[in-house]
Amino acid sequence: MKIVRALISVSDKTGLLPFARRLHELGIEILSTGGTAKMLQTEGIPVTAISQFTGSPEILEGRVKTLHPKVHGGLLYLRESGKQVKEAQLHGIQPIDLVVVNLYPFVKTIARDGVTLEEAIEQIDVGGPSMIRSAAKNYQTVTVVTDPEDYTFVLEDLETGNGTTTRKLRERLAIKAFATTSSYDGAIADYLNREQETNSTFTLELPLAGRLRYGENPHQEAELYGNFFDFFDKIHGKELSYNNILDIGAASTLISEFAKPTVAILKHTNPCGVASDPDLKEAWLKAFATDKQAPFGGIIITNRSVTLSLAKAIAEIFSEVIIAPDFDADARSLLQKKKNLRLMRILQLPSGNSREVRSVPGGFLVQDADSSGLGELEHKVVSSRPPDRNELEAMEFGWKVVKHVKSNAIVYAAQDCTLGIGAGQMSRIDSSRIAIWKAQEAGLSLKGSAVCSDAFFPFPDGLIAAAEAGATTAIQPGGSIRDDEVIAAANERGLAMIFTGTRNFKH
Repeated sequence: MKIVRALISVSDKTGLLPFARRLHELGIEILSTGGTAKMLQTEGIPVTAISQFTGSPEILEGRVKTLHPKVHGGLLYLRESGKQVKEAQLHGIQPIDLVVVNLYPFVKTIARDGVTLEEAIEQIDVGGPSMIRSAAKNYQTVTVVTDPEDYTFVLEDLETGNGTTTRKLRERLAIKAFATTSSYDGAIADYLNREQETNSTFTLELPLAGRLRYGENPHQEAELYGNFFDFFDKIHGKELSYNNILDIGAASTLISEFAKPTVAILKHTNPCGVASDPDLKEAWLKAFATDKQAPFGGIIITNRSVTLSLAKAIAEIFSEVIIAPDFDADARSLLQKKKNLRLMRILQLPSGNSREVRSVPGGFLVQDADSSGLGELEHKVVSSRPPDRNELEAMEFGWKVVKHVKSNAIVYAAQDCTLGIGAGQMSRIDSSRIAIWKAQEAGLSLKGSAVCSDAFFPFPDGLIAAAEAGATTAIQPGGSIRDDEVIAAANERGLAMIFTGTRNFKH
């Protein structure tokens, strides 16, 4: 059946104007609401307001616009049923054959810092999901579009089908529509569970973003779900692997800690070198100096556009992925000569309000992301000697890194770079020994460094080992029953020490 009437009501207006203009050129009447109707009218595209179509005004400050029998009747009645066709005609219900709807940006709203419950509730769409579900239920004759990326497919069908769409397309779009409303409702339920502290259910419904070649190992099958590519755009290189995606996630979370120009190198989600410098090449050299072996086949990320000088330095070693907000044209040209290297552009960094999900036998663990901050360090000194300004900067730099290192984690840091990293050991003293050994292997002095620990030192031995290696300051959460002994050991050796009061385990 030919599409004669379309209802368009969208929050995301990407690609809408050329799509709507072509619908008009094909002789399709366009119904619309609110801001969408105004935009189309401004661009000279004829629109019938939904209030004119239904004979009822939009009420309650726009909360009720499309919840009307003429809208849902026009979507739901069975065109092949003589009885329903007559009933529709009796009640003045005209067919709506195409619905183009995307929903209020609830997920983006709750990702904002400081969003209130009232603001979040106002972004719960009611009319949109209702129209989507009505149209999707009747996909035998009604086409429903919830994603701007599908505009092209719909137009192609209309062009080749003389104003009609194929059942195959309608069916695919209907499935996508139900997945969209399910995911949307799940996000609302999850948010309200947290806000209202009912914690009764957790819903996870995400679209398939792509099937991967394999998982962590070639014998494991794997897929990627969700909106990963809303955060990153792959601009060069072979397809991403399961492990690449894990590393990219870890790298982006780490780099979001830093405002100054920074370069970080990661391997198996662990940082193996991080440094800040106004000159990105210098930042790279300092980060790479921390460990010149581990970065081979690793992940590199920076929070500034990759320059040619940085690209030349990076190109000297083999890397799996380079991630940046952008790449200067000459830098990109150089790096694209490496066919196996993936270049990823950062579109947005993870929000501190995000949630982390991990599977366990029989269920999932869900927690808030670790977005803890330090506050005023001067007020958290527990040693006799307070740290000077340079020592405070070193402690703050190292703490930003250590919270992203697998526990047990120890980082030795200067004001602007890491010097030694010990990760994932069963004993904290072993992590400290590895960090010291790594610094020695790299030829880096730990004299005057800050030792940073993701959890408390359970015994003075870890702190003593750090002091003997050259550290003059220590930053740790505190909270051990032997804190007094650890503080005494720091005082005996002239170390300045801060207790953050916050543990940063990363399992």
